[in-house]
Amino acid sequence: MQTIYLDYNATTPLDPAVVESMKPALSHLFGNPSSSHLLGIEARKRVEDARLQVAGLLHCQPEEIVFTSGGTESNNHAIKGIAFASTQSGKHIITSTIEHPATLEVCRYLQQQGYEISYVDVDSRGIIDLDELESALREDTILITVMHANNEIGSIQPISEISQLARKHKIPFHTDAAQSAGKIPVDVQQLGVDLLSLAGHKIYGPKGIGALYIRSGLTIEKLIHGADHERNRRAGTENVPQIIGLGKACEIAERDLDINRQTMQMTRDALFDSIRESIPDIQWNGDPENCLPNTLSLTFPGVDAQLILSGMEGVAASAGAACHAEHTDISHVLSAIGLTAEQSIGTIRFSTGKNTTLEEIRAASRIIIDTAAPLMTGSRSRSGTAGDATRVKLTQFTHGLGCACKMRPQDLEQILHKIPLSDHPDILVDARNSDDATVWKMDDRTAWVQSVDFFTPVVDDPFTFGAIAAANALSDIYAMGATPLFGLNIVAFPVKRLALTVLEEILQGALSIAEKAGIYILGGHTIEDNELKYGMVVNGRCHPDRILLNSGAQPGDSLILTKPIGTGIMTTALKRGLLAVDHYRVLVEVMTGLNDHLAKLNARFQINACTDVTGFGLLGHLLEMVRASKVSAELKAEQVPLINGVREYLQAGTVPGGTLQNLAYTGPYLQWKEGTAENIKTILADAQTSGGLLISSPHDKAGSLLDEIRKGGATEATIIGRVFPASDFPITIT
Repeated sequence: MQTIYLDYNATTPLDPAVVESMKPALSHLFGNPSSSHLLGIEARKRVEDARLQVAGLLHCQPEEIVFTSGGTESNNHAIKGIAFASTQSGKHIITSTIEHPATLEVCRYLQQQGYEISYVDVDSRGIIDLDELESALREDTILITVMHANNEIGSIQPISEISQLARKHKIPFHTDAAQSAGKIPVDVQQLGVDLLSLAGHKIYGPKGIGALYIRSGLTIEKLIHGADHERNRRAGTENVPQIIGLGKACEIAERDLDINRQTMQMTRDALFDSIRESIPDIQWNGDPENCLPNTLSLTFPGVDAQLILSGMEGVAASAGAACHAEHTDISHVLSAIGLTAEQSIGTIRFSTGKNTTLEEIRAASRIIIDTAAPLMTGSRSRSGTAGDATRVKLTQFTHGLGCACKMRPQDLEQILHKIPLSDHPDILVDARNSDDATVWKMDDRTAWVQSVDFFTPVVDDPFTFGAIAAANALSDIYAMGATPLFGLNIVAFPVKRLALTVLEEILQGALSIAEKAGIYILGGHTIEDNELKYGMVVNGRCHPDRILLNSGAQPGDSLILTKPIGTGIMTTALKRGLLAVDHYRVLVEVMTGLNDHLAKLNARFQINACTDVTGFGLLGHLLEMVRASKVSAELKAEQVPLINGVREYLQAGTVPGGTLQNLAYTGPYLQWKEGTAENIKTILADAQTSGGLLISSPHDKAGSLLDEIRKGGATEATIIGRVFPASDFPITIT
């Protein structure tokens, strides 16, 4: 399916004319613009032609344009440049509460350097309060920086009125026009600004190029030092191909401004009208009368926007600002205009472009309505009409992935510490030491072991998802050294979004693993939910004296890991459509593999402690083990087995939020070898689904135990570290 792109505020495709304009500089026009020979002179001419084109869009003089690497650098240069050039006159800066991070983070940095920042509020439409801004002015105010138009809700600020205030008080005024350029007029003379930031990739130009307008006569400090490029305002050999592309993009933007504005507004309004007709409860965020012509921020009441985005396959949009697509934080922009946390979570930004067609809008609106309407309270059920199991992609129906969507460990600890534990003599294992299951003593020869585990889809295929979930649930029983007896299904199923044949496939997948484990699935419990979740309660038994705990690790033990890690990173790559077929096969093989080794070996080998590695990652589960055992551990990072390809996908940024939470949580308890690469830290904290067993066994017996585990099929099992007496750092990574 060809994607209908409605995320033009995030980035735009290259205009074909821009591509053509860049080709000479990508082939034969390779001279350095600072060189005096003909090739250099020709390159310089192309750079200056582009500067003239950018100046034409902004209605300024060419010498007032400085080329940068993009909007972020332009904002940094403008704000820091004024700050560092004005240390004698003051250290106070005014901005708004809805700026892009490329402005807010600069301001936060300057606060750390002793500058004072005033953040002016906006009203419910996202328009800055001019009275509050004027009240914030001080004698030591050195800069006002307010964006021209907001990237999330599209509200256009009264820049001309702000500039009048700034001029009245002789204060430089900067505006970030990355979103407004090419959509509405951006005339620095009419706006009255002293500095203006521009980003190439927002106006159908290349990424990695931008411009900063600096009014003639205004002195600011350089951000990048070196040679005297860009009239000694920005060092570094000019990026000729990108500059040429930016110039052409600006020329086209100026030439076609009126027709493009009409097209974008027509398609945006058509999208809104179509969605509102079927879902009248939607809410437009921002100022419909004073808004970028292409921007539509909609709140779908009572629904998680990530669920809608995941389900509307074939349409590209954003939950809040695209720069934060991987974060679950509430948008600061939506909070600033008064939206509640629930409303913000249900908000999606659609942004049309100059190439968007009404045909695309009609098709997109159908997909959006078919996805969102069934999720909203009071909508009609579409049970049994959502397609069949052979075509569905389950990861598109969830924003969490498997065990990576567990609660943050620090949050969970706060709750568990408030819940009293029983002192009943027959309770052998409970939640005291983060063990994998609970154990009840039936008699002197039998202990009853029970665990529960369920999660959202980690793969697209329903049958495979059921198999992975079942293997993961069984792992908790095996980690206790017990033999599983039977299981019970736990199902949360979106009957309004998925056909019941999907559930049938999931249960068949689980049954295939249950048969492999030699157990029965005897029943279970189901509820209707907007997000699919599946897992099992598993019951097992063992001898009361042979229970494996999280808390028995002894100094001198070796640590064995039975499976390679990296499933969180790999499943995230799968959800994004990046996972290669060969890597997918290996991933599924790892996650569906049973951790049944210890049920067979528990009586033959001395095993002091054991846990399975799931949502809290290798580091999180090792931390639970050493804290419960009152010991410390040394982990040899190079010995930890990794799923083939995990480094490659990590480099591509496919990291689930649960992995980052794990790393933040375990950080204070870790001592890293100096110079340890960040990617190693991330992999070791990666949230696993159906991961391996982490075993602590006496060093002199660990080799024999490892051999038997490998004979049982866990061929990548290996010794990854040692246990030591308690120390200041529970875990040292070498």
